[in-house]
Amino acid sequence: MLTAARLGAAALSAALLVGAATPALADSPAPTSPAAAAVPEGLYGKGDPKYDGVWRQSLALIALAGAKVTPGDSAVSWLAGQQCEDGGWPSFRAAGAACDAKTEDSNATAVAVQALVALGGHQDAVDKGVQWLKANQNADGTWAFNPGNPGDANSTGLAVNALFAAKANPAGVAKSGKNAFDGLAVFQVGCAAPADQRGAFAYQPDPASGALAPNALASAQASLAAAGGWLPVAAGVRSDAAPRPLACQDGAPTAAVAHADSAEAAGAYLTAQLGAGGNHLTLSTPGATPTPDYNSTAWAALGLVQSGHPQQAAGAVDWLTQNGATWTKAGTDAGATATLLLVSQAAQRDTAALVQQLTALGPAPKAVASPSASASPAPASKNNGIGQYWLIAVGLVIGIGGGLLLSLQRKRGARL
Repeated sequence: MLTAARLGAAALSAALLVGAATPALADSPAPTSPAAAAVPEGLYGKGDPKYDGVWRQSLALIALAGAKVTPGDSAVSWLAGQQCEDGGWPSFRAAGAACDAKTEDSNATAVAVQALVALGGHQDAVDKGVQWLKANQNADGTWAFNPGNPGDANSTGLAVNALFAAKANPAGVAKSGKNAFDGLAVFQVGCAAPADQRGAFAYQPDPASGALAPNALASAQASLAAAGGWLPVAAGVRSDAAPRPLACQDGAPTAAVAHADSAEAAGAYLTAQLGAGGNHLTLSTPGATPTPDYNSTAWAALGLVQSGHPQQAAGAVDWLTQNGATWTKAGTDAGATATLLLVSQAAQRDTAALVQQLTALGPAPKAVASPSASASPAPASKNNGIGQYWLIAVGLVIGIGGGLLLSLQRKRGARL
């Protein structure tokens, strides 16, 4: 089964339902799980890489690049070596195995492109990855997990992240007249929905009715793309105001959410959901007890920071930090540890411990930044729009000026 981080809660629910609907017969041999793939040298984490090898490796390399850690050559060459000749990446390809186009997916390709951009020096591979994404865009502007299927919000959002990272304007990446932003708009809930659902993203429209049902992971991952972001997220222009919900008028014609309003609408929805859920989002699957959704919460925080609303993300970051040991399995889950490190970097929190944990899960790095360099600086304080560094500079000037004045006064007194 593919991970929830990759497929979205809706696809995971479908997979669980299929599994539950086919019990083993009493006189049949007990089903056996597919043999776990050997963990190759250079890969971060010790778990079976069949379904998340490229995903977790890419996240780890992006997060460590943000911490100024130079990874070992084996870590980078493994990721680069997973790319197929046509430019796409599968979730995992065993050493020596030939590429199979049917196994290449947009999620692995999108996150691998972002990793190679973050590392630098891999422009040819990045260009080929972007061309693969362009070639496999759907006619409505969306992307599917595997090409040839209907698009989904998670995959479309990740593809847009990769385009931004590679400096390929999503507005110019189009099929049949529909660009990547049009593709995102396919999944965003608009003014026709109840007020508390507006701005959310559905995983996919209902195949029969076309209705859009809000989905936590889809909303969180797509929000980063709607805000023009990619990994790693760097804190940009900050706003003290809360995200703006959609401005809807009763009786007005229903239309897709405009791109200019998309990120703010998604941010408003996520802020409300985080507040109602105790600073985290919830994973709900049919027949199962709802549980805290670490992954969705992390992507929601990244989207809010990217859209300029770190205050609304702060509670989620606190919750993830407090529950980090559970989520990351005490720092042994490479994908979760890397994601938590990316969130902490975006929120400008202390990251030294997470950097050490993630580094220990892979090959020895070529270089590691000093502890002070790996810890993200505290957010700049505001004083009527003046940053802390400007205030320090002003203080130094005042101090120097005061010292000169005191010196002149002393000289003057000596002459009297």
